[in-house]
Amino acid sequence: MKQRKAFIERKTKETDICVALNLDKAAEPKILTDIGFIDHMLTLFAAHSGISLAINASGDTRVDDHHLVEDLGITLGLALKQALGDKKGIARYGHFLLPMDEALSYVALDLSGRFYLSYEAEIKFQKTGFNYDLIQEFFYAFASNAGMNLHIKMLKGRNNHHIAESIFKAAARALKQAITISKKQKSIPSTKGVLQ
Repeated sequence: MKQRKAFIERKTKETDICVALNLDKAAEPKILTDIGFIDHMLTLFAAHSGISLAINASGDTRVDDHHLVEDLGITLGLALKQALGDKKGIARYGHFLLPMDEALSYVALDLSGRFYLSYEAEIKFQKTGFNYDLIQEFFYAFASNAGMNLHIKMLKGRNNHHIAESIFKAAARALKQAITISKKQKSIPSTKGVLQ
């Protein structure tokens, strides 16, 4: 079977990003951006989804983190879409309920080719450190560029870091299910005969 791989480069006046992704080969993640927190979340995402992921990215973080976080979502979404190809044989759907200490998040997704995002997470504002509002921006960009229905719901949590980690890990575990090649499903998993 041909490996499902992608390499995407995105360069704008605000960001410079390279993403290499392989859905069929687990490897040590190599994530290097200008935002340490995002490096941590994407490393967890790669590890829990069972994919090989290498990202090298920089951006105008002297302004704020928004452009880089959003463009990382765009680039990762495009890489996933490219790697999935025609989606023959994939499970298509995935869901996962994930605890992280006091935090609990649920993620469900459909690699339908159609975009939808439902994001419900109450993360407290912090004056310093990472702007946790950008998590929604990341997943919006990721899902819209991958062509994915994505539902994210924080069920409980107190610590922002734990909430974020539970969301990224749950999304990764749900994606792992959805991209799995089924032994029974040889064709495109849709009664329409196409996913787009």
